[in-house]
Amino acid sequence: MTEIVAGFGTSHGPQLKAAPPEAWETRGVADRRSKGLKFRGGTYSFEELKALREDFSAEITHDVMQRRWDSCQASMDALSRFIEEQDVDVLVIISSDHKETYGDEWLAPFSVFWGDEVAHAPYTQAQLDKMAPGLAEAAMGDVPDRTVMRPTHRALGKHIIQSTQADDFDTGATEVIPAGRYENHTIPHGFGFIYQRFLGQESTIPMVPIFINTFWEPNPPSAKRCYDFGRAVGRAIQSFPGDLRVGVVASGGLSHFVIDEKLDSEFIQAMKDHDAEYLSSVPAGEMMSGASELRNWIAVAGIADEAGLGVTNVDYEPCYRTEAGTGNAMGFLTWEPNTGERNAR
Repeated sequence: MTEIVAGFGTSHGPQLKAAPPEAWETRGVADRRSKGLKFRGGTYSFEELKALREDFSAEITHDVMQRRWDSCQASMDALSRFIEEQDVDVLVIISSDHKETYGDEWLAPFSVFWGDEVAHAPYTQAQLDKMAPGLAEAAMGDVPDRTVMRPTHRALGKHIIQSTQADDFDTGATEVIPAGRYENHTIPHGFGFIYQRFLGQESTIPMVPIFINTFWEPNPPSAKRCYDFGRAVGRAIQSFPGDLRVGVVASGGLSHFVIDEKLDSEFIQAMKDHDAEYLSSVPAGEMMSGASELRNWIAVAGIADEAGLGVTNVDYEPCYRTEAGTGNAMGFLTWEPNTGERNAR
């Protein structure tokens, strides 16, 4: 029978890919100019946010940022080893699309790719030159040095679509990646980062990409819908004919572009506790901007709960980049059949 052998979740923010503190400070420049910072249901200018919150100046010294960078790199190295040890036949990767691939012509709450392969293409220099300060350097960590055609598992993708439809989800089906923002028909960075950082550019492990519309109005799914969808995907995978070893991945999050350690702590604890009630009731106002990618983790937590997996390791680093508390909270988590937590910090 097909088995879900393990899962993992990882943030994929730019601060993981461009060494601090200089690159983090570059992103902070953009934060200080912003008038649309989202925090606990509200929208603030940088100065308004700074007045609202405590002073995070102690978190943005060179030494602190360097320590957090080093910790994140060590956590990702450990995740790479973890994935290799699982010896998976296929990865089901759940992530969001920042309108890199699908634009306003297609904003399905959930969409599953079921083609034979997907392109993973590098950026052109012209595309890099148009990116906001600090993003071009980070974006290089998402893409290969040449276009790579990554294998996907058509039969499993189709089965997930049909099985979740039978479970009362109107799951979108996509067999062809559109040209997208960069006109290169590529898989977006939430998926590409998994290969470049954890599997290696030359990896031939096939994937099934599942897109959740985490960011964009008017139809991002509720927390409950994401959790229930995850449970349905878990049932679908386990009912797939054959003898596959499947790994599941949540890519994105945690709280950003404004870090909320309280939200992150409660959220991680709920995943550890298999707290379906909490995971199904995270308010939409808490899942705004980058924190909207919590939806990807909720879905994978649903898969893990369906498959009988438990959280076995958690690493967490709130990577601040301004005194107002902007930045990206980085999370790295594993699920395994052994439900005893080995390490949580």
